[in-house]
Amino acid sequence: MAEHEQHEDHGHSVAAWTAVAIILAGCVVASWGVLVATPILFWVGIVIALLGAVAGKVLGMAGYGAKDVPEPRQTEQHSGIR
Repeated sequence: MAEHEQHEDHGHSVAAWTAVAIILAGCVVASWGVLVATPILFWVGIVIALLGAVAGKVLGMAGYGAKDVPEPRQTEQHSGIR
């Protein structure tokens, strides 16, 4: 029965986590720029966040993204009664 289970990884990958970490750091920098009223710091944070998105895409294309899981094959129909 266990061979019929399908596990989703929900995109947990090196590419996704790297992108999220860099984007989060960029948002923190941008927020700090707003808090201290420094426009250049705000824009530096925005650029960091954009670089995070690019880094995630590049890592995904390099093979560090989520793997495609093939759909399970339906070999026979079970009625639920054995």
